[in-house]
Amino acid sequence: MEQKRKEATEIVRILQDKGFTAYFAGGCVRDSIRGQTPLDYDIATSAHPDQVEQVFEKTRAVGSHFGVILVFKGAYAFEVATFRNEGSYSDGRHPDSVEFSSPQEDAMRRDFTINGLFENPITGEIIDYVEGKKDITQKVIRAIGEPHKRFSEDHLRLLRAVRFSARLDYQIDERTLDALQKSVANNDLKKISAERIRDEFSLMMLDKNRLAAFDLLVETGLIESIIPEILDLKGCEQPPQFHPEGDVFIHTRMMVEEYGKSAPPSDINPLHVILSILLHDIAKPATFSYDELEDRIRFNGHDKAGAEMANVILRRLKYPNNTIEAVSSIVENHMAFKDVQHMRVAKLKRFMGRETYPDEMELHRIDCLCSWGGLDNYEFLMAKQEEFANEPIIPQPLINGHDLMNRGVKAGPRIGAILRDVQDLQLEGSIKERNAALQWVDDHLAKGEIITD
Repeated sequence: MEQKRKEATEIVRILQDKGFTAYFAGGCVRDSIRGQTPLDYDIATSAHPDQVEQVFEKTRAVGSHFGVILVFKGAYAFEVATFRNEGSYSDGRHPDSVEFSSPQEDAMRRDFTINGLFENPITGEIIDYVEGKKDITQKVIRAIGEPHKRFSEDHLRLLRAVRFSARLDYQIDERTLDALQKSVANNDLKKISAERIRDEFSLMMLDKNRLAAFDLLVETGLIESIIPEILDLKGCEQPPQFHPEGDVFIHTRMMVEEYGKSAPPSDINPLHVILSILLHDIAKPATFSYDELEDRIRFNGHDKAGAEMANVILRRLKYPNNTIEAVSSIVENHMAFKDVQHMRVAKLKRFMGRETYPDEMELHRIDCLCSWGGLDNYEFLMAKQEEFANEPIIPQPLINGHDLMNRGVKAGPRIGAILRDVQDLQLEGSIKERNAALQWVDDHLAKGEIITD
């Protein structure tokens, strides 16, 4: 038995020895039945929050209003929740009131049957009030009780239904799907905070079954409450000589599918890459034009416009600033790869030395594979990475602004321009030592090629 399960089982044992009913609850039971090791173990009990705090030495109240106490056991922390039923949900997210209740009532207030199971880890018995075991066997996502009521209680369950369906490769039950689509038509998801939507969406896109989630979001219309701009990609034709796969939506969908087919590089940020995949061509509909002289479709400036749109979209979803800045930069730079073989060494090294470069490389590779297929620029850059591997791509500068001001150069933009010229020579290997850099400055001062005031 894995250590985490052993510690969780000991909590259940202690509660049962004190005369309380206690079970494993929810997703950990589902995953165990499916033969998977749960990430977490949640515990449900008849003990009230104050009783749980009396039984265990190390606890923290994280949601005592909802009957939830964090219990620390060994190296782990476990949520221990009192069996409860819930009142109405006037905000479509949180219950207005909570009453402590029985295991059966607790099961009936949960979202889907596969998440409504209990397990007694002492005996191995599965307690199933909602036919969850049958739905696991039949691979079905089914709302507990009346589907419309479940979704009206907590609108976030609309996204959770899609996430579970995609992640587990289960079908959404017909009645549940019908209620979901009626809630979508009622714009119920828009009543949820952007942060909650963002978190569910990120979980879907980071899962290996992200394509199934993407397709379901589009098919159900839920994408309109997340990134409606993606639907504008449908029917936006592309030049067939570069994009034989079809329109921008088809291209983007293919990239979602391609990502993760092979093990991604260890130095990438997976969230930044998948968001960049979704948004790298988001401005193509807005920049579409037809060049009659060359008889071809163009999207002039779609990289810069796309970066601006990515910024707006990600801010709307309340992503953190570092994610917004990184993804916007990746989108803005994704067309620069076509020029890498013609860059001076200094410019190339600066291009490769940027923080978002590994993510951009992965985006570029997938972009090429899902369009015309040419990886010549990618392979060129991989060779350059190997060539430059013996030293930092961007080494420490040999000189600084004080060196220039000590030679009479006035503080201001000119300082930065001179330092950049010197670093270019350093990056290209023409100057390798500090003394050589200072001599270059002195020579150019003597020739009047550097003005001091």
